[in-house]
Order: sequence, then C-alpha cells, then structure tokens
Amino acid sequence: MKQIIFLIFILLNQAFAYEFKLNKKDIEYIDNSSKKSFILNRLDKYQTLKTQVKDYVLIRKLSHINSFINRILPAHDISTSSSIDYWATPKEFLLQGHGDCEDYAIAKYFTLIELDIPKEKLYFAVVDIKGERNAHMVLLYLENKNSIPLVLDNLSSKVIPITKRPKLITKFVFNEIDSYKMQHNKLSQKVNINWGKDDKWNKLLNRVYSLKE
Repeated sequence: MKQIIFLIFILLNQAFAYEFKLNKKDIEYIDNSSKKSFILNRLDKYQTLKTQVKDYVLIRKLSHINSFINRILPAHDISTSSSIDYWATPKEFLLQGHGDCEDYAIAKYFTLIELDIPKEKLYFAVVDIKGERNAHMVLLYLENKNSIPLVLDNLSSKVIPITKRPKLITKFVFNEIDSYKMQHNKLSQKVNINWGKDDKWNKLLNRVYSLKE
C-alpha cells in the first residue's frame, strides 16, 4: 500500500513539474515580432542566469532571480489580452517584456521551482502597502511554516525578511498546495480563497501545466 501511495505521489509531481520550454507558437511569436532581437537577448540571458545560479546558496539564488526578473519593464496590464488584471505565464511575461506585480511574482515562482526550490516553500502574498491605495503582490520564501518569510518584490532589489518591510500589510498568502492568513509575519490559520467567477489562479495553472503556454 505504501508503495502505491509513493508511486501516486511521484506521478502527481511529474504531472505538475515545470520546465520553461518554447513551443511552435512561441517561436512564431518571436519570429513575427518587431522586437525579435530584444526578446532573443532576454531569453538568452534568462537561460544563462538559470545555469549560473543553479548551484548557488539559497539567498544568492533568490537574490539573483529577484534582480533579473525585476529588470523586466514594468507595466499595468497593457498586454494584448482583453482581460483586465490578466495573469501572464512566465513565457508570456518574458516574451512580451512587461507585466504588473502579479506577473513578476509568477515568473519568480516558476523560475525558482525550475531551480529545485520546493514549491511548498514559496507563497504568493497579496499585501497592502501603507500609504498606497492599490493592493500589491509579492513572492515569499519560507524555510518552514514557522519561519519568517523572505520577500521577493518587484519594488525592491533586496531579498530581506518581511519584518524589515514594515509598510507591507499581508492580507493572505497562497501557493499550489495551501492558502493561509498571516499573523505576526508568520503563517496562521488556513483559509479558502474565493476567486469569484474569474479564477485567475487556477486558469494560470492550467495554462502553465496543461496547455504549456
């Protein structure tokens, strides 16, 4: 029985494994783009970076990925998608060369998974910023569920503990496994997130894992 459970666990992990890989549609997009040389240069640097940092210690790996992704041009949902607040896949983000805070966090999440960071240690955090009107999204790294999270934020080049970001007020955190409220900068009780009619999170996962977009 244990062997069957272990086999199911392996198969599920393989089904939800992530690899950044261009398909025919992506190549056609690049070939037809007026910014082809910029896209190819960005992708080349991205692949080189992943090779370079693969064996780095954790904090250096987090910092290099955070800094690289942060250099992608900021925007506020100016993609060609007709959907407002569209969540781009990592490939869309890197090919288009712009995105909003969610797109930065998503690209970092999947890049770090590809670099063997366990997905259960990475959480998206929806936060308020003191003095700002709009909600914001960052990526958190937690060594374990009782540790203080490290923040990867497109508004900061530094990966530092959330305790050193007092302006961030965390509303909730989530990943592919769980979702939580936070209290005193640590995970507290589990919560169910109501994504409403437009479930951007599960749509994104389907496009990444099933459709390979």
